[in-house]
Amino acid sequence: MASRGGAFVVLVVLCSLPVLPLQACATKKPLVPAMFVFGDSLVDVGNNHHLPNVNNSCKANYPPYGVDYPSHKPTGRFSNGYNLADHLAQQLGFAESPPPFFSPTNAKARRFSRLTSTGGINFASGGSGLLNTTGGSKVCGGQVVSMAEQVGNFKSLVRTWESKKRKQAAAAADLISNSLVLFSVGSNDLFEYSDFFADPNHDPNVTRNDPAFLQELITLYAAYVKDLYAAGATKFSVVSPSLVGCCPLQRKIANDSNDMDGSGCFSTANNLSRQLYPMIHSMLRNLSQNELPGMKYSLGDAIGMAQYILGHPRTPPNNFTMPPYRPCCGKGDFGDTGCNDSVPLCDDRSSFFFWDRFHPTEAVSAITAQQLFGGNGTFVHPVNVQQLVASSASRP
Repeated sequence: MASRGGAFVVLVVLCSLPVLPLQACATKKPLVPAMFVFGDSLVDVGNNHHLPNVNNSCKANYPPYGVDYPSHKPTGRFSNGYNLADHLAQQLGFAESPPPFFSPTNAKARRFSRLTSTGGINFASGGSGLLNTTGGSKVCGGQVVSMAEQVGNFKSLVRTWESKKRKQAAAAADLISNSLVLFSVGSNDLFEYSDFFADPNHDPNVTRNDPAFLQELITLYAAYVKDLYAAGATKFSVVSPSLVGCCPLQRKIANDSNDMDGSGCFSTANNLSRQLYPMIHSMLRNLSQNELPGMKYSLGDAIGMAQYILGHPRTPPNNFTMPPYRPCCGKGDFGDTGCNDSVPLCDDRSSFFFWDRFHPTEAVSAITAQQLFGGNGTFVHPVNVQQLVASSASRP
């Protein structure tokens, strides 16, 4: 299978879709005290840069990544500029995503007293998944930060904050319960599973069992939500895996394996996404209604978003003029050589759906964040993020 920077691909929706008024970007005071980010490369803002054994296919700390970021330099984001975590943070009133957990220069951000000034902490790691084995040595050269480790890092910090004076412990509990937890994970698990069985040379002793595989992902997902809830979190923004088979490199696999759907996407991978979404929805609904009192969530339907944009790429005010299989950065129709400063780079990034062979452009991430924050219910359930953060944080 191809190595990659671990993506949560194709999360999109048009600005022209109905949304509630968006006022958070202009607010002087953020709508939440902090934001805690967990997931893969769709929301990683530089954690992988600090993992010494991870290779460049799972890092984004070199040009032309970051070409449209304010500094015009690579930051570790798998994007030409800001990513989904940044844009959602901006909707909430922050300047950008909170800093990466592993950055030595941001060590002070882990102190409780600094949380409100930094806007929280970003634990995400490109290439990671729900399974501990996802994003391992075969893909990234060395193990990325698994979801279990990301959640564990958060829990360790909470224990540190709450081990201090009683007054700080109470303040920490209040801050966490009123903050937003952002989850963007699962795509890499689907990538690795579908790519494994698409390889004609895969181990014949490994039996394919889609229901068991997907149920394992859901069981792990529920466990991570429960762990964060036990640590004090109550408000969860969850973005489901999208049509993972429609990113450029997955389209190449579909072409090579003759497993294409009507849109030229990798059928096997997309079918897994379509099966997983209702399972995530059911899991979150059950946790909030039956198991975790006071837990609230907003679930983004990334499949519905992707289907809409792929069917209406030029509906005003959007103007995605380039075909969805062609990335801005990379050689060939599928960009399968990867993105670096030795390959062609498009001039108009806003006309491209994909930045590289796995990741959306900044323009697409901005549109997605807008829909997650203020969507009217078409692609976000049961409430949008704006409504979620406005709700009271109450638990036994």
